[in-house]
Amino acid sequence: MFLHELCGSWMDHPFWRTSFQLKDAGQIAKILGSGIKEALIDTDKGLDIVVAVAPATAQAAVEQIAPPAQKAALPAAPELTSINAEIERASSIVAESKKAVVSMFNEARMGKAIEADNVMPLVEDISASVARNPCALISIARLKTSDDYTYMHSVAVCGLMIALARKLGLNDAQTREAGMAGLLHDVGKMAIPLEVLNKPGKLTDEEFALVKSHPLAGHEMLTGGKGVGEIALDVSLHHHEKIDGSGYPHKLAGDNISLYAKMGAVCDVYDAITSERPYKKGWDPAEAVHKMASWSIGHFDDRIFQAFVKSVGIYPVGSLVRLQSGRLGVVVDQSPVSLLTPKIKVFFSTKSQVRLPPQIIDLSRPQTNDRIIAQEDPAQWGFSDLTELWRNAGSAG
Repeated sequence: MFLHELCGSWMDHPFWRTSFQLKDAGQIAKILGSGIKEALIDTDKGLDIVVAVAPATAQAAVEQIAPPAQKAALPAAPELTSINAEIERASSIVAESKKAVVSMFNEARMGKAIEADNVMPLVEDISASVARNPCALISIARLKTSDDYTYMHSVAVCGLMIALARKLGLNDAQTREAGMAGLLHDVGKMAIPLEVLNKPGKLTDEEFALVKSHPLAGHEMLTGGKGVGEIALDVSLHHHEKIDGSGYPHKLAGDNISLYAKMGAVCDVYDAITSERPYKKGWDPAEAVHKMASWSIGHFDDRIFQAFVKSVGIYPVGSLVRLQSGRLGVVVDQSPVSLLTPKIKVFFSTKSQVRLPPQIIDLSRPQTNDRIIAQEDPAQWGFSDLTELWRNAGSAG
């Protein structure tokens, strides 16, 4: 059959598209095990239901595809440090990493060779922090001003690449190389005049072409550097390629784009759209994930994007959400049980329109009766203290 639409919220099903042809029993099992109750099929593109099946037979078929015991099983949760325990160490690592990137990039702007070996200890520190709790460092690195965007963006993408590499099951050496690639992916922007790079208004065609030249410039800079591996060279050159071939600089498509460049594309876009820029406000993290999901066909590799969402969460730390109870809260940590049940710090009642004493709620606990029903736009509510709320995750008041 060709699915035209999976009826319900996009968060209720495990797919990042709603129109596709069913190709194997595993896809059917995922649908049956999700919250989706209805689906529309397109009989012009796929098969119709041609034989009526008795209920007992249908139930047997369902259990053959996805036995109840298999559907209920959950993978063992990894031992992670709480975000509250990791936030101070992560903040220190991000600050030191920013200093190193500023120094390295400024030297690159002056024509000096990149010495990647000098920053490998920072990559290892970032990797260790992500292993303890990926949300802490990634969330801290997302906090940047438009003035330090280029430098902090590199630190953030380093952390995102490491978290994604771990979720994809890459080994330690591959994970470090992915992190280094994230740290160096935008060094080519040092070849662009600052007045163009930080321009608050719309770029002219000539200025936009100049900005689009940064992958080639970065690859050239890194080629002349010391200790720069093939993965970093590849990601610097190809992190703006798209699966459908519409990216740049070489319009590569599909399998012609490497695993690491596909990873870089997802991590680069996520941090860019959630960051404050001279010409726009950053999107709420959950809004960013939602928008990226709608772009995923043609833009991102589907397997890479799904792993990315699992690494940051459907509701990343810092997301403003509405609960079924009518309260608003900010996500302060992820749950090892489900992407849909993070820890929330509730602080506002939409029913009475008043602030509430902040309270931490772990939605993954069986005794918790509340659940997320929507992602909210912070700009519409005018909250100015969301960052303070999630950074003080251990404080309920």
